[in-house]
Amino acid sequence: MSDHSAPVIIIGGGLHGSSTALHLARAGVAALVLEKNYIGRHASGVNAGGVRTLSRHIAEVPLSLASREIWLRIRDWVDDDCGFDQNGQMRVAENETDVNTLRTRLKLMHDHGYTHEEWIEADEIRSIVPAITPTIRGGLIVRGDGSADPYQTTRAFRLKAQSLGARVIEGIRVESIARHGNDWRVTTNQGVFTSPVLVNCAGAWADRIAAQMGEPVPLTPVGPMMLVTTRMPHFLDPVVLGTGRPLSFKQRANGTVLIGGGRPAWVDRDREWTELDFHQIAEGARTVCDLFPHMKDAIVNRGWAGIEASMPDAIPVIGPSSTQSNLYHAFGFSAHGFQLGPIVGKITSDLITTGRTDLPIEPFSITRFSNRSNQSSLTQGEAI
Repeated sequence: MSDHSAPVIIIGGGLHGSSTALHLARAGVAALVLEKNYIGRHASGVNAGGVRTLSRHIAEVPLSLASREIWLRIRDWVDDDCGFDQNGQMRVAENETDVNTLRTRLKLMHDHGYTHEEWIEADEIRSIVPAITPTIRGGLIVRGDGSADPYQTTRAFRLKAQSLGARVIEGIRVESIARHGNDWRVTTNQGVFTSPVLVNCAGAWADRIAAQMGEPVPLTPVGPMMLVTTRMPHFLDPVVLGTGRPLSFKQRANGTVLIGGGRPAWVDRDREWTELDFHQIAEGARTVCDLFPHMKDAIVNRGWAGIEASMPDAIPVIGPSSTQSNLYHAFGFSAHGFQLGPIVGKITSDLITTGRTDLPIEPFSITRFSNRSNQSSLTQGEAI
């Protein structure tokens, strides 16, 4: 094949694109990844790094548990520990409403036969996290959950894929896609690339590819904000999540504290621009100080937001196109796709190489969105 052709072209080099390239390479298929920025520029490299099976949408649970098996052997997969630790994740209840929410959640999980989430009493929470407010009411915990370094992880998947034959081009923008016989013709700002198989891992820009294929989706670009403090004495091992109020809170090995939870920044995806919303940051700060009173003296070092794709039902699109053969989608992870990255790459690779997957992906079909049309939302000069 020429430099401008490949057996599979993957649009988007974030964790899901890089994971797909790695799994394909392990199956003997040398994919070509086209990334408009650099690997990990947006969602995959700048998120909270949660390796979380806790509180997954019920449709995601089988995928999340399967992905956990890869995470437990992550060094074997990518020759890198990815900064992964298993200090657990807990979702805490601040009041009786939160308690009822979490108890209802636990019953749902048990009704479906899942036992990895467990109730944790307030006394045990305080013994694990002495710095937390004494008014905490209990919560849910998955003791085997944890966190990893998102940029380190995405880079590791990319490098391992390349070591096995995958190719990656960064700084290349896809402008249009069209069929040419049995091949896809992908026109970019660096020429035309061809392949019989195309994978749409374009994140917050993935709807533009889907729309060209006659399957528009109601994707919303979002920019979950993250804050990090200066270094503090060690006080926290597990990741702590809020229930009634959005919060993701963890202390990293270097002592800094990472604060997230999905509070949105202002986003302009065409300019790839985000601006922090300081009203939302103030609300988040109140939540942090209510749960961890000593954080009132913390110093925020910096904040940021990457651009992600959110779907109205908060679960991703995973699987084959409904209108085109040899086109596959993996996007719309709605600010919680990091833990799923390893298994989604395997699912997509299996669909391409064997035509099937052992995991239940029907809930993630692109066909769940109505009002499909053949009209493209990609106008001239609007890069994917």
